[in-house]
Amino acid sequence: MIKRSAIILFLLVFVGFSNASLHAQRKSKKKTEIAEIKGAKEIAVSPKLVVGIVVDQMRYDYLTRFWDHYGEGGFKRMINDGFNCKNNHFNYAPTYTGPGHASVYTGTTPAVHGIIGNDWYDKFADESVYCARDNSYHSVGTTSKAGEMSPHRMLSTTMTDQLRLHTQMQGKVIAVAIKDRGAVLPGGHAANAAYWFNGGDEGNWITSTYYMDDLPEWVKDFNSKRSVDTYKKPWTTLKDINTYVESGTDYNNYEGLWKGKTTATFPYDLEALWDDNGKYSILASTPYGNNLTTDFALAALENESLGEDNITDFLAISYSSTDYVGHKWGVNSKEVQDTYIRLDQDLERLFKSLDAKVGAGEYTVFLTADHAAVHVPAYLKDQKIPANYIDQADIKAKLNDYLKFTFGSTEIIKNVSNDQIFLDHKVVRNLDMDLADIQNKIAQELILYNGIYKVYTANQMWQNNYTKGIPNILQNGYNQKRSGDILIVYDPASISYSKTGSTHGSPWMYDTHSPLLFFGKGIKKGSTINRTEIPDIAPTISALLGMAFPSGTTGKPLVEVLE
Repeated sequence: MIKRSAIILFLLVFVGFSNASLHAQRKSKKKTEIAEIKGAKEIAVSPKLVVGIVVDQMRYDYLTRFWDHYGEGGFKRMINDGFNCKNNHFNYAPTYTGPGHASVYTGTTPAVHGIIGNDWYDKFADESVYCARDNSYHSVGTTSKAGEMSPHRMLSTTMTDQLRLHTQMQGKVIAVAIKDRGAVLPGGHAANAAYWFNGGDEGNWITSTYYMDDLPEWVKDFNSKRSVDTYKKPWTTLKDINTYVESGTDYNNYEGLWKGKTTATFPYDLEALWDDNGKYSILASTPYGNNLTTDFALAALENESLGEDNITDFLAISYSSTDYVGHKWGVNSKEVQDTYIRLDQDLERLFKSLDAKVGAGEYTVFLTADHAAVHVPAYLKDQKIPANYIDQADIKAKLNDYLKFTFGSTEIIKNVSNDQIFLDHKVVRNLDMDLADIQNKIAQELILYNGIYKVYTANQMWQNNYTKGIPNILQNGYNQKRSGDILIVYDPASISYSKTGSTHGSPWMYDTHSPLLFFGKGIKKGSTINRTEIPDIAPTISALLGMAFPSGTTGKPLVEVLE
């Protein structure tokens, strides 16, 4: 009897476990099927609008230094509600505006996309060229040559190009910046329009016949309303200047001067300074240039009907004024601090407009920079931190003496630009010497000079595959057809520049560490201190949208950023 009861109990328990197991399996299968269906639906995220924001010359620490002065709706909204890549870097040099914008949008480096500087020496044409200049097109909106631009020197497609292709040219791409290169390169080759600001006597937004033969009526209306004239006013600090304790003193020896002003101190009476400092061009060197950029971007948002249907559009905005302010007054200036506090308000204004027009949660934004910047070396030296100014005249004199003694002529050098030396290969051939040998000899001479930290040759760039450190950064910036024969790296915080204001261009951390924020549809909330790199942005946005990556992509999608 006991055995029979035990057997029955065993069978009941077994059946119960079996049923429970079967139920669990069915439940799991159902969850899997739901997940697969959901996954099929979410194979790509389709925000109505992607907004790409590049802040010219923005260091990462501008987020943290000025944090307490920011409102809740700009930088803080992006960080609190989005994803913050805290250890984001440019992985190439030189770090300039042209290469920066191209790298953000192509997902690769100058080695591939070919924009090796703002200007560079063209070895084949034997002339200096500008990254966006194209005299085969004409200006639209001005009689000057300021509109003779196109992206023809950029060799790779951009994420904006890929969006146009992916949507059968139905997704709109509009690019806006004070600087021409800040609009032309992000817009890509297939943009509907790229607009930039022409200062001087005009103060108008213009474009190129590369995009259109005549300005749209809304742009003509924007220009004719002369809202730009409202910014012809004094520049004073937005908040009490005594609260700007995160920057240096207002009066110091490290800042540049405008003509007609004896000290680099607040306030700045723009009307009094107007005629001697480029008239409308002076606005680019104030926060008002960013205000004007936001005004025009919002006009584009409205009049181009961006984000109004289910086909993704793209608005590329570059805030150029931060770079002009940094160059004139420097990283540690109250002018820079005030510019970023005011930029934060511009971002809030932009996001509120996007919420109202496109819909909160219906758009995706990324924000980054095109390069960062060095502290003014004169300031660093006064703080007993190693820094210096490069004496280019001394280097040139010494090198010329060496060239005369070794090769009998200085004509072996054709051009020096972007910290690169271009040799005259015809002269080299006439000397009946090996090119690599000459490169090495000159490099070995240069490394002896004060202020020079490293020297590499084109032959080294060709023959080796560098995977880390400065040689890797240089190699990523080295384009075989466009770059020079000898590449020079100066000591940290050693620059060839004026004794006032900040600059950039080096492979050092102060020039490479820049912000990278993602926010909006399809973006996780969080942050990472893992290293990310500028070429990662384009494949991340491309993966989000489910479209092909730009043709030259070498970056990787940032998995931790995407939902």
